[in-house]
Amino acid sequence: MKVKNYIQLEEALSSDEKIIELVCSINAVNTIKLKEGQKLISNKKNILLSFINGGGIELTGDNEISNISIQTSPDKRAIYIDSNLEDLKEIALKNLTVTGMVQLLTRGNNKTMTVNINGLDIVSADSRNYPERPMKYGVIVYQGALTIYNFNPEEGSEIKVYAQNISLGRKHAPVIGSGIFISGFNDEAGKIIIEKLTTNEIYSNGMIPTGQPNLITGAVFIAYGVYAKEIISNGAITTYGTNDMVLDVWGTVDHWITKKKIMSFGPSGIGFVNFGHVKTFKAEDSIETYGMGARGFNQYDGTIQDATFKSIKTVGDGSIGMQFSKPVGRITIQESVITEGSSGETLVKGIIKVLKADAISVLDGGILEELNILGDLVTKGEDVVAYHVNGGLVKAMYLKGKIMVYGKKSRAVLVEKNGKTDLSELKEYI
Repeated sequence: MKVKNYIQLEEALSSDEKIIELVCSINAVNTIKLKEGQKLISNKKNILLSFINGGGIELTGDNEISNISIQTSPDKRAIYIDSNLEDLKEIALKNLTVTGMVQLLTRGNNKTMTVNINGLDIVSADSRNYPERPMKYGVIVYQGALTIYNFNPEEGSEIKVYAQNISLGRKHAPVIGSGIFISGFNDEAGKIIIEKLTTNEIYSNGMIPTGQPNLITGAVFIAYGVYAKEIISNGAITTYGTNDMVLDVWGTVDHWITKKKIMSFGPSGIGFVNFGHVKTFKAEDSIETYGMGARGFNQYDGTIQDATFKSIKTVGDGSIGMQFSKPVGRITIQESVITEGSSGETLVKGIIKVLKADAISVLDGGILEELNILGDLVTKGEDVVAYHVNGGLVKAMYLKGKIMVYGKKSRAVLVEKNGKTDLSELKEYI
């Protein structure tokens, strides 16, 4: 059924029509709701469905929205689920440009759903007002401009995700809150399986006050209860705010590759922080962070089997290049790790601590099977260490380049508190 105005749209939605085609742009007065099995589409360009009073599109199950632009207030939900169905079947979102949050959150009777997204560009959104937030490691996480959240803890509750060509925000005009946020109910219940996720450019800003110790966001946040088979980040990913992680994993990821820069511009931001279990990770471009306590890579829980980084650069006091406090496999840096900073405050597991901007830091509990640095280790700050093993263990170490330290009281190598490392590659620096 083709519709030209809001009255015709409401009539079509209340009928048994399965395919509703917009042929003109429409200003909707109120929220609209798709019945189970209904599709809202357009075959024309420049079709805009806007919501004057906030509103948005409610989905009930087995729905599709394709080839239209949707606009509501950025702090409202443009697309969301309101259903009592146990099996929501497939929710398909294709070739959409959106202002407002896309929230696919299941709860209550909802147990199973397949999400199929291909082409979603969220221009502007603010996801900070929604109360369902995961909490672990001493922190709470804001939902995202794109949220896929299994909030049903019952046995058998599962969401499958196929999501490609996701873009969020604009350079210097990021979405507010997290970017892509995907979470299960907890580690044991409310599962999500990501078959494939591909992203284009993503820009986010949590708008968290500086000094807030227990609230974080992520540009791409893979929270607990999530198993991701493949993630490909084709575009640059950038965060701008305090406590904004660029990439954050609490769940399980088989393979993740990033093809463009990973950048953070806020205090206590981290390029990639892993609390989960990652098999392989490869950053084909640099990871760069700018701000006090903003670090390049952290392994605070879980493990990573094989990770390759092109290069890491941090600028700011307390901004460590790479830090490990859990066992990992092989870590390779193809170029260099560079830090520019001294001591400064940063957020660690919900607590503000003072850290030094060491290039490599291996803490008690950190075990590296193999560390390969094909470029240099460089520090440009006072009283820091380029290669610091503080209670941890590095079983095999290879350094092709040099260690260069610029700053008073700084050291090239320091192994302390029963820490162990293969020093054969570092003799000239001791």
